[in-house]
Amino acid sequence: MRILHLADLHLGKILQEQSLLEDQEYMLNEIINIIKEENIQAVLISGDVYDRSVPPADAVNLLDDFLKKLIKELKIKVFIISGNHDSKDRLGFGSKIFEDDGLYIESRYNGTLRKVELEDEFGKLNIYMLPFIKPIEVRQFFEEELENNYNTAINKIISKENINTKERNIIMVHQFVTAGANEPERTESEVLTLGGIENVDVSNFDSFDYVAIGHVHRPQRIGRDTARYAGTMLKYSFSEIRDSKSVPIIDIKEKGNININLVPLEPLRDMRQIEGPIEELLKKENYETGNTDDYIKAIITNEEPVFDAIGQIRRIYPNTLKLEVRNSKTANGIQEQELNLENLKKKSELELFNDFYKFQNNVDLDENQKKIIEEVIAEVKNEAN
Repeated sequence: MRILHLADLHLGKILQEQSLLEDQEYMLNEIINIIKEENIQAVLISGDVYDRSVPPADAVNLLDDFLKKLIKELKIKVFIISGNHDSKDRLGFGSKIFEDDGLYIESRYNGTLRKVELEDEFGKLNIYMLPFIKPIEVRQFFEEELENNYNTAINKIISKENINTKERNIIMVHQFVTAGANEPERTESEVLTLGGIENVDVSNFDSFDYVAIGHVHRPQRIGRDTARYAGTMLKYSFSEIRDSKSVPIIDIKEKGNININLVPLEPLRDMRQIEGPIEELLKKENYETGNTDDYIKAIITNEEPVFDAIGQIRRIYPNTLKLEVRNSKTANGIQEQELNLENLKKKSELELFNDFYKFQNNVDLDENQKKIIEEVIAEVKNEAN
């Protein structure tokens, strides 16, 4: 059986106030073409289907169109689990109805590990579906007290099941899976808790022939070749500009015979960084060979102030999302100083939120947004008292 592994679609993603919906639609159509060319029989989507729990209508319609092509037109079975960005209730709505058409959605752990049995010329193939969980969500299903420890929770869930290791087994998970002290390479577009409490060791999944992981955005193996983060289909942060995106295709035959092929993905617009004096960046010979519609982080190195630098850059690169100045004046650690703990302590809650918002969107809060945040902060303080 030939299976394609996806994860972290983050449909509806907005980067620096730029909607990526058109890029996501283009890439999903490219993935459809790969599915046709590679004769894929099943698709696994390992969580974070949407970028937020209440996705925009356009993102919902995009997923609807994608699934319709897979299930109705190509007659492919599709398996989806929820990620930490997904609403369990919204994603799981109608799941029982969709199963008749070959769409299996598992958005909530209900005490047993969901298993769907497939059949091919090599016999039975079991797809186990484990949506994103927090320890507090699974305590009710176990008699003993569970600590706030993700690894223990996952271990209990797997140990509770009777996995037949003589059969072929695949598990879908959306967790921060590590291999001992080795952690996956992360990017700026992920939000993960510090301190290691979210770590789930890959050894918990030793009973499975392939572990289809979501959560980390950089495609990579973890612990073994057959335990993989699919990664995102697009670059969702400038920390990924040197990354190459791909989709794993799992060709699983008889027990123990499994081959993984990584098919590269080419986006509608790439994400890249340009750097130099602004007059050099604007020279035709320096941009005419590239795609000027790419998403750009521009770093200008002029010593003197540049009038309307972002406007000048955007006349050539209309999708410039971020502009930085790097010269002798900024080389003295000014940016690092802003992150100094003492400086952070002096800032108000509103100032800290504004810093976070600006980091995400490259603009400050406007006056109306500030008023709303001030009201929320005051309400939270009143509830705490």
